[in-house]
Amino acid sequence: MPYFDAASAAPLHPVAREALLASLDEGWADPARLYREGRRGRLLLDAAREAAAEAVGCRPDELVFTPSGTQAVHSGVFGALAGRRRVGRRLLYSAVEHSAVLHAAEVHTAAGGTCTELSVDRTGRVAAQDVAGALTEDTALVALQSANHEVGTEQPVDEVAALCQEAGVPLLVDAAQSLTWGRVPGAWSLLTASAHKWGGPPGVGLLVVRKGTRFAPQGPVDERESGRSAGFENIPAIVAAAASLRALRADAGTDAEAARLRQLVDRIRVRVPELVPEVEVVGDPVHRLPHLVTFSCLYVDGETLLHELDRAGFSVSSGSSCTSSTLTPSHVLRAMGVLSEGNVRVSLPYGTAEADVERFLEVLPGVVRSVRERLGVPAAPERPAEAAAAPKGPAAPHGPAAPEGPVVPEGPEPEGLVVDALGRRCPIPVIELAKVIGEVPVGGTVTVLSDDEAARQDIPAWCAMRDQEYVGERAAERGAAYVVRRRV
Repeated sequence: MPYFDAASAAPLHPVAREALLASLDEGWADPARLYREGRRGRLLLDAAREAAAEAVGCRPDELVFTPSGTQAVHSGVFGALAGRRRVGRRLLYSAVEHSAVLHAAEVHTAAGGTCTELSVDRTGRVAAQDVAGALTEDTALVALQSANHEVGTEQPVDEVAALCQEAGVPLLVDAAQSLTWGRVPGAWSLLTASAHKWGGPPGVGLLVVRKGTRFAPQGPVDERESGRSAGFENIPAIVAAAASLRALRADAGTDAEAARLRQLVDRIRVRVPELVPEVEVVGDPVHRLPHLVTFSCLYVDGETLLHELDRAGFSVSSGSSCTSSTLTPSHVLRAMGVLSEGNVRVSLPYGTAEADVERFLEVLPGVVRSVRERLGVPAAPERPAEAAAAPKGPAAPHGPAAPEGPVVPEGPEPEGLVVDALGRRCPIPVIELAKVIGEVPVGGTVTVLSDDEAARQDIPAWCAMRDQEYVGERAAERGAAYVVRRRV
C-alpha cells in the first residue's frame, strides 16, 4: 500500500533501525553517571550530538535534544523571548506557521506580550520586505518556518535572516519539513526540527541556539541538555535520529532522489487538473519542497475522499475542515485564501516508485467522481475559452490573504435567490450555490446562508475558480449570508 504522507511522519530509515537496535544494548544507562555503563551512554550521546550538529551546520554545544519538535519550538520561542525581555516583548511570525508556534503565541499574548502575524500571498509565501517593514525596536523574536508543512512552499529564510541580523533581532527557524533535504541557509539564530520527519524515530526533537543569542530557559531547569531540555535522555532514539540524519547527508544519492521526487510531484501538479475537473493546485510551483504537493477538489467531502483513497490503497492527508474534529478550515489554507474543501496533501517518501504515482493518477479521477455523484453535484458548465485559459484565482497581493471578504452593508435583504444551507457542512453550501447560480440572470445575485466556518473561505474560492463575483458577507440571524453575483 503506497504511503504518501511523509510530511506527517517519514518511514523509519534503515540506518535508524540498525542504530536503534544496537544502542538499546549500549545506551540504557544514565549518561550523567561516572561508572562504565554511564560513560558508555555519555559517549553515545556526545557522538550523536556531534553527528547531528554537523548535519545541521552548527557547533555541538549549540544543539540539544528534546522529546519532540513541538517542545523544541516552545522552548526556543519562550527562551528567546525571555532572553530579550529588556528589549521588548513583541513576537513576529507568519500566518502559516506550524500550530506549535501559534499556540506559543497565544500563551505569550495571554501573559502580556504582543504578537504580529505576517500575511502571505496566495502561494503561502512571506515577502521579505513585509518582514523588514514589521521589524520594530521592541521586536524580541521573529519565527519563520523554512518550508510549509501543508503546501510545501519554501520561505525566503536566507533573505529574512539577513534582515533580522541587520536589525539585531534573532530569527527562529522551524526546519521540521526541510532538514531532510539539506541545511537551512542564512544567519539564523535558533533552529528546531523533529526526527520523525526525516526517518528517525518519533520522540526526538532538535533545538539549536547559536552562540551570541540571548536565551533564558523557562520552566524548571535541571542539569541535562545544558538546562534547555529537562529529563532523562532517550539515548537509543537520539542515536538513531542522528544516525539517519547523518546518513542522508552522507548519501551521494540524496540530491538525485530529491530531483527524482520533484519530477514525480511535477507530474502530479500537471496531471491532476487535467484528469479531475474543478481542481486547484496550491502552493508555490517553484519555491517548494521536492516531495510535496497539495490540491483541493471542488464539491468534495474531504473526509470521504480520504477514506475512499485509503480503500483504494493510498495513504494521504488533508487540511480540509471536513477531516478535522473542529470543523474549521486549515489556518494555512485560510491564510492563503485558497479552497479548503476536498483538500489532499501528497508527500512522497524516499524511494517512492514511479508506478505508484501513476496508479494514484489512474485511481484519483474515479474516486473524486464517485464522491461528487453521491453528493449530487451538478455538471460543471462550459466556460468561455478566455476564462478557461485565465489563471484560477487572483494573484493576491501581500496583505490579509484569507477571504475575509467585503462586508455587505446592513439593510434590506438582497434581491435574487436565497439558498438556505444552515446546519449543513462543507461542501454542501458550495454545491447548493453551484446548483442555482444558472437560475439567476447575469448580474443577478445568490445569497447563501451558512453557519459553517468553511463557507467563509470556500465560497470566495469557488467564485474565483468559476469566474463569478464574490460580493461579500453580511450578518445573519444564524451564521452569515454570503452574496455572489453571476458574471458568466
